[in-house]
Amino acid sequence: MRMHDHPTVHYPDYVWPEGKRCAVVISLDLDAESPFLWISRGQDINHLGEIEQRRYGPRQGLKRITDLLAEYGIQGSFYVPGVVAETYPELLPHLVAAGHEIAHHGYYHERIEAIAPAQAEDYLGQAQDLFRAQTGLTGLGHRAPSWEMTPDFLSAMERRGISYDSSLMGFDHPYHVGNLVQVPVQWMVDDALYFRYTNSTRDKTHPANPGAVLESWIEEFEGMREYGGLFMLTIHDWISGRPQRLRMLRKLIEHMRRDPTVWWARADEVAAWHASSINSERYRVPAHSINTHFPT
Repeated sequence: MRMHDHPTVHYPDYVWPEGKRCAVVISLDLDAESPFLWISRGQDINHLGEIEQRRYGPRQGLKRITDLLAEYGIQGSFYVPGVVAETYPELLPHLVAAGHEIAHHGYYHERIEAIAPAQAEDYLGQAQDLFRAQTGLTGLGHRAPSWEMTPDFLSAMERRGISYDSSLMGFDHPYHVGNLVQVPVQWMVDDALYFRYTNSTRDKTHPANPGAVLESWIEEFEGMREYGGLFMLTIHDWISGRPQRLRMLRKLIEHMRRDPTVWWARADEVAAWHASSINSERYRVPAHSINTHFPT
């Protein structure tokens, strides 16, 4: 069989709770300044532009976003790097008290595949210890910085009692990768793809027109509703906490709320549903490395 001759696999329709045809999760990666610190590690930094832009998130953006969610009675899922929780120790307790989910997002927003497996697991352990100390919570979920994953780290999360991961996008609804539930993300509905701009060499273009982004996100939601999938919106404190993006988010929420068959849930609730439902054994893929050493 040639590489591209894999047979097509047909899966049954995903089953949501009774009366629901799709799910919506509002998730926020509370990065603040952590990606800048990781990229700049070991350097002497004397410029304030990007780091002040990112600190806008915990200073103003986060409250505006949580106020908007509270207005509509929405409980979100917040993925927080350990260094952000350490720098702003009031954040995690505040989010938990408001009924939101908190979950891990690395310690320094490190890219898992770029560091040694033992170092990646050590950072995860440090984050777990910090979250436990600040909130008393254990067995939380996880989302990898930059949405990258390795087989080694999947095993590490299992060993350390992580309840689910939200980093991959192999289905448009939850599934298992090995023994770990995966609550999938998608670049199409990540605000950073359209609005992240820091005036650095990493920027490829200017921020997008919010009207065009809103139209695109509504179309994606309608498609997920049609196919019975999960609409996992990912926003960031320092990006979508700006007034323009908040207005756009309000319009999106208003549109999605028109359908009573939408299940509004936190990611941990979606993961728990998947693990205990008929879907659990229907959608399971192996967690293995990719073999690129093939005959030519």
